Amino acid sequence: MILPALAFLFLGFIVLIKGADLLVDGSSSIAKRFGITEIVIGLTVVSFGTSSPELVVNILAATSGGTDLALGNIIGSNISNTLLVLGLAGIVLPLAIKRNTVRREIPFALLASLAVLFLANDSFIDGARTSALTRIDGLVLLLLFSIFLYYTYGISKDHGDDDDPEIKRRSLPRALLMVLSGIAGLAVGGHWIVSSATDLATLFGISESVIGLTILAIGTSVPELATSLVAAWRGNADIAVGNAVGSNIFNLLFVLAITSLVTPLPLATGMNLDIAVMIAAALVLFVATINKPPHRIERWEGIGFTLLYLVYVGSLFWR
Repeated sequence: MILPALAFLFLGFIVLIKGADLLVDGSSSIAKRFGITEIVIGLTVVSFGTSSPELVVNILAATSGGTDLALGNIIGSNISNTLLVLGLAGIVLPLAIKRNTVRREIPFALLASLAVLFLANDSFIDGARTSALTRIDGLVLLLLFSIFLYYTYGISKDHGDDDDPEIKRRSLPRALLMVLSGIAGLAVGGHWIVSSATDLATLFGISESVIGLTILAIGTSVPELATSLVAAWRGNADIAVGNAVGSNIFNLLFVLAITSLVTPLPLATGMNLDIAVMIAAALVLFVATINKPPHRIERWEGIGFTLLYLVYVGSLFWR
């Protein structure tokens, strides 16, 4: 039982890394061909592709009664994206961040986090007996998501002037095939990693809440991690940062919204503390980049982000 799980875990990583490589190559080629800025590709195509494991896992968890897993997966994934993914990517190469990302995308991700906090706390806000993300809440999140898509469409008109020689020009059909193959690889690899990691965690008797916030969250964040690390290594900082920030927005406003439309998600006891950590992580990212043009995540800050994540994971087991 343990050996097959380990084998699928290993194969999942191989498929995942190759999928990330194809997705970055294909999306960068499309951006260069049509004059679309890399940050827009990172915020849309790449983010949606790397968020697909969260969507699949959440729907499967919600329909099988694992609502704690579904909510914990998204919250844990967003914490992982901000502190672990950007932290490790910043260690690989200091990440230069565009002004729009600092002043608009990161605050939008923070707004999405606050929206989930308020929408999920029915008992605190209006005195209800229980707290949950209901179907109405899901529709509100989808409305915010449509605003984000409208904003992304607006900045897509701002064609980039930079000509990156590392981005190869490929035929459109080949680039699209690479993007689709990359998304498929991320989804399949992510699924193998999550399922095998969950099996291993169950064998060792780890609780469902810890599985959702750690194993499941890290497993479904591996696509973001792989994609951002590949992008950072190649010097495509816009894709590395846009991917992580965009994935956080997709997770909260699209994946969580769709999941709550499938079935309401009760807010588990103590989950507010994890939501607070998610909000704090977004604030740390904003403060670290807003007041020091040129905006960038330095290596020492990447190390700090990574250490903060390790402290958070350690606190989960302590709790």
